[in-house]
Amino acid sequence: MRSYYRRIKPYWDLEIAAAKESASNGNRQAEFQHLERAHVLGQNSTWLHTRTHILMLLWGIRKRNNKEVAGQIFRITGAATKTIFGLIPSGNTGGANVSPFKKMPIAPELQLIINTVRSSESHP
Repeated sequence: MRSYYRRIKPYWDLEIAAAKESASNGNRQAEFQHLERAHVLGQNSTWLHTRTHILMLLWGIRKRNNKEVAGQIFRITGAATKTIFGLIPSGNTGGANVSPFKKMPIAPELQLIINTVRSSESHP
C-alpha cells in the first residue's frame, strides 16, 4: 500500500515549482497562491504540511511581512505536532490571513486530486 505522502507529492511538487516560477517572475501574490494550493494538497502529510509552512515563513521573511512570519512560526509547530493525529482543518489554505483552525472549501480540482490519491492508497 502506498502512502499518502508518496501519492500526493508529485502534485505538491507541481505547486511548489509553480510558486518558484512565480517568484522568479517577481509575482509574489501568485507565488503565495501556489503555496496555499500546496498546503491544501500536503496538509495530510506531516512532512509536506510542515515544509509548506516553512516555505510560507520564508515568503513572509522576503516580503518583510511580520504578521505572516509570526503566523507561520505558530503554524509550523502545529503542523509538525498535530498533523499525525489528523488535527487539521480541511481545506485551510495555511496563510496567516486565515485562522489556523478554520475549515475551508477545497478547490474542485484539488479535491479531485486528493480523492484520487486517497482512493488509490488501498490499491497496489
